[in-house]
Amino acid sequence: MSFTDALSDSEVDQLAAFLANNAAMTMEELDGYFAALICSPRYISMSEYFPQILGKDFSFSSNHEAELIIGLLFRHWNAITDQLQSSIEQNDVLYLPLLYQNADGIVYGNEWASGFMHGTRMSQIDWNMLLDDENHGGSLVPMMMLAYEHHADPEMRPPPISPEKREDILALMTAGVIQIFRYFEPYRALFAQQVSMEGATPFRRVGPKIGRNDPCPCGSGKKYKACCGERRTMH
Repeated sequence: MSFTDALSDSEVDQLAAFLANNAAMTMEELDGYFAALICSPRYISMSEYFPQILGKDFSFSSNHEAELIIGLLFRHWNAITDQLQSSIEQNDVLYLPLLYQNADGIVYGNEWASGFMHGTRMSQIDWNMLLDDENHGGSLVPMMMLAYEHHADPEMRPPPISPEKREDILALMTAGVIQIFRYFEPYRALFAQQVSMEGATPFRRVGPKIGRNDPCPCGSGKKYKACCGERRTMH
């Protein structure tokens, strides 16, 4: 199984159950959070984004649990990256936000949008350039509308959203993610070039230590020392 393979339905359920019991984010929020980080104009390291999912002081109950969950997270991250990259290369929508229905079968998208906006705050200065762009800043509006729909401050809320309007907003949100990924593509390429010239910043480990001969948690099937454990490897 490739580490870019999308999670199966059962794996999504497994990760969602873990998050429900151990994290501040739901699976839907995580999907939006990852999408924003991947769209970001600079690489966000795991040491930056991981504590936002489980908390700085979280520790796995065992190495097996750490390998399983981190492997699922890696694969979901890489699958979203691959889908977004393929979407702009093939000029087609290959990434779809992971949105859940409520008990009445209605998709609201608030949690996904909240997760996405959380991700933008990891590098707020970088995202301000998009908001200030008159031609492309509108791609972020659907996320903002759904993220702030039930904000405690009434002035932050958008006008009431009808079911028909919500469908339009969800469609615009899906297209907006791909537009944002395309918009920041030159910045990511420049950032990657700068990192390669200056050398990568040190990686700060989170969770239990993984042995060099243990299976790599990214799910590639290789030993850790021959995959993510190599200095030059960066997903």
